[in-house]
Amino acid sequence: MLNYPLTLSFKVIAFNPQVRVTDASGNLVLYVKQKALALKEDVKIFSDEGQKNQLYQLKANKIIDFSAQYNITTPSGGALGAVKRQGMASLWKATYNIVDAGGADAGLIHEENPWLKVLDGLVSDIPFVGMFINPAYLVEYRGSTVLYLKKQPAMLEGRFTVEKRGNFSDADESLLMPSVIMTMMLERTRG
Repeated sequence: MLNYPLTLSFKVIAFNPQVRVTDASGNLVLYVKQKALALKEDVKIFSDEGQKNQLYQLKANKIIDFSAQYNITTPSGGALGAVKRQGMASLWKATYNIVDAGGADAGLIHEENPWLKVLDGLVSDIPFVGMFINPAYLVEYRGSTVLYLKKQPAMLEGRFTVEKRGNFSDADESLLMPSVIMTMMLERTRG
């Protein structure tokens, strides 16, 4: 089990998006690298910045699609589950389904305040104003809120925090964390 709260940080402008995940003690616990110029999203999650110990891989099932599903696997290809964007519903409120390895709905990641999405759409092109619009996402799993993802104000890097709000097992965490990371990768340019 990771030591919450976690901080996810990344450079705003980068050819190959990379995310460093540190725990409450400031230790690097996950390192995320997204494949550049891929037709399908391809994200690998490692336990180290040297990328020697891969933990998970997330791959889109479709080429650039508004309602794509991102399959979560082990490095050897074992299915852990998926996170799926709810196409049209995400226009109003960012919403992602968490699906377990058997294909059953296990949870939901959704924007806490949909009005922030509307406000963000109105002011996102105004320099520095968007910095003050920081969306937050509730992560529900098996009927209860277990994590809270929030974008933090930052100038030269993007930063999110993940707080633990409920109980879940280590096995649940192996589906939840990749789901939260993929959501952050897709939502990182907002606010």
